[in-house]
Amino acid sequence: MLTIILIVVAVILLTIGLVWLVDKFIPSKFKPVLNIVLWLLIAFLGYSTYMSVYEPIQFNKVKEKRYAEVIEKLIDIRDAQLAHRQVTGKFSGNFDELVKFIDTAQFTITQRRDTTVLDEEMTRRFTIDMFKDLVIIDTLGFVPVKDSLFKNSDRYKTMMNVPHSENDKFELKAGILEQNGLKIPVFEAKVKKEVILQDQDPDLIAQENEVVSVDGVNGDALIVGSMDEVKTNGNWPKVYGSDE
Repeated sequence: MLTIILIVVAVILLTIGLVWLVDKFIPSKFKPVLNIVLWLLIAFLGYSTYMSVYEPIQFNKVKEKRYAEVIEKLIDIRDAQLAHRQVTGKFSGNFDELVKFIDTAQFTITQRRDTTVLDEEMTRRFTIDMFKDLVIIDTLGFVPVKDSLFKNSDRYKTMMNVPHSENDKFELKAGILEQNGLKIPVFEAKVKKEVILQDQDPDLIAQENEVVSVDGVNGDALIVGSMDEVKTNGNWPKVYGSDE
């Protein structure tokens, strides 16, 4: 980008120099036409320089706003998935199923109590009172998942829709990952940057896909979770909110 700006500025300066040369050395009868052409060229190059700076700035404003909206949706998807795993033991790979789960499922509220009771077997063996420690889990009640996660909002019903798009939806996968002999539930939700920014300049989107930065979203997509690792965090920086 800086190289392009420097080239355009150099051409503008060269053109101004040509205007001066025309004014000094070209016969008077040719000067008006040449001067008009050269000044039009200067105006065009000036405009090009301005746009080369303005367009990336506007692109970044649009990008940051849309990324923030997409990340809010990904966080809702993650919260719904974590609730699904807590209640069912697995993640869901289908949005319709996930929405139905939120509408109908309940969290169980429990209370843990530590207590000591008589160990009858050990008492018989040693003919003296022997005791053992127990952990008792009491069920106190139930809370709807919907109320716990989303309170009075029904935004979970549209969490699969990509913002600023009529038909695009997040990609959602779920499955089992075997690790150290254990079978662990995993999920992944993502959307390509080119989908989020589909109405923007293709060259700027291509540059954004190549981002490698602590303060940027690295890679060509916004993602939460993973099908290859046991994780539920997102790939966005803290500036957009918590990724965990």
